[in-house]
Amino acid sequence: MLERLAKIRIVADFQKFALRGNLIELAVGFTVGAAFTTIARSLVDDIIMPPISLLLGDVDFSNRYVVLRAATELPEDATLAQAQAAEAITLNYGLFINNVVAFLLVAFAMFLIIRVVNKIDEQLDLDAGQEVQPGVANVKKCPHCLSSVPYKATRCAYCTSTLGVPAPQEPPV
Repeated sequence: MLERLAKIRIVADFQKFALRGNLIELAVGFTVGAAFTTIARSLVDDIIMPPISLLLGDVDFSNRYVVLRAATELPEDATLAQAQAAEAITLNYGLFINNVVAFLLVAFAMFLIIRVVNKIDEQLDLDAGQEVQPGVANVKKCPHCLSSVPYKATRCAYCTSTLGVPAPQEPPV
């Protein structure tokens, strides 16, 4: 009987975990991130790397590799696909360079997106009459979910907990 109760408790805990808003947001973020990565990969492989290769002497980075051990004799100009088809063990530094550039582009693009969203959010706060004053707290932490919410908010936008009315603040003199 204890074993059955433990199984029921585990199922209930999993259901509670799976239906939380954060998990759904994480799944959406992961899916959008995967699609964004595909776009960034295409940007690197199809648009950025060809001009760089041309500037560096018509080098195709995706086919740059070092043969560590060849199963059969490979021609000097063999592509990476040909080397792998011949069962050669290769060190694929060209693909690594492409992946590093893709990572840097994705990180920079995410930085720009977050920056734009923060500017829009700040502008919406200003439009709603919440003036941003230097030296005065403009946000506070929700004690229940620890999310940042506008200082004048009386309810958390994330967990909907009641926060109470904030005390008036005076700007520093």
